[in-house]
Amino acid sequence: MILRHVTIDCAEPYELGTFWSQVTGWPVSDGDEPGDPEVLVVAPSPVPGLLFIRVPEGKTVKNRIHFDWIPTGQRTRDEEVERIISLGAKLYEDHRTADGRGWVTLRDPEGNEFCVERSEAERAS
Repeated sequence: MILRHVTIDCAEPYELGTFWSQVTGWPVSDGDEPGDPEVLVVAPSPVPGLLFIRVPEGKTVKNRIHFDWIPTGQRTRDEEVERIISLGAKLYEDHRTADGRGWVTLRDPEGNEFCVERSEAERAS
């Protein structure tokens, strides 16, 4: 079996998909536009895409599943956290420790929790 998409229920698929496109650097599918009931953020193969689907009910409790992201390239965890906050995320819980370990839990514009961990380079040092 192959995981094709991770589907996220939301109120505004295009807006949330655009946020996650900016976070990941992955494009929104060419056919998707504002107002669509479904929007796909296309991930590089073999990573599953992120599919955002409009639902009538809002988020009311903590996610039962969430993403743990690791920065790539030259960015550190802290730089990535600041970048994602500048895109519209909100700080939820800060689990960074004095020795540089730990992670940060953020919420996307619709309140879905996700974490940013240290980069591979930070882990190696």
